[in-house]
Amino acid sequence: MKRVIKTLMLSTIAAGCFYVSFAFAATAGGTVTGISGVATNLTHSFTSLAKLITGGAFIAGFGFAIAAILKFKAHRDNPTQIPVGTPIALLFVAVGLLFLPALFGGIGLTVFGAGAEAGSISGTTTLPGAGGA
Repeated sequence: MKRVIKTLMLSTIAAGCFYVSFAFAATAGGTVTGISGVATNLTHSFTSLAKLITGGAFIAGFGFAIAAILKFKAHRDNPTQIPVGTPIALLFVAVGLLFLPALFGGIGLTVFGAGAEAGSISGTTTLPGAGGA
């Protein structure tokens, strides 16, 4: 019975992971407006993903900072039980997670330059004379 429940739960999770209806650009009539609509919807979902990563990094960073403080106290109470490297490692992880969102802007400038815009394209998007620009 446990095996059936486990299989059912895993298949439900797998189906949820591959549910991508948010990517399709549907009009009011329910038809897909084309590849540009799909691309637009995907770029908007990447904005939400970046916000999720930023928020998660802040929350995890504060959690690791609190854990580092507690481990420093545990080391002070009993130095033989907790090595001093453990709270220092937790503190470095906390600092890295807290500064991760600030690094996104600097990395973006380094890789893409100052004039780049997130999720946009420029120039001719179709062949010349094909009716689009």
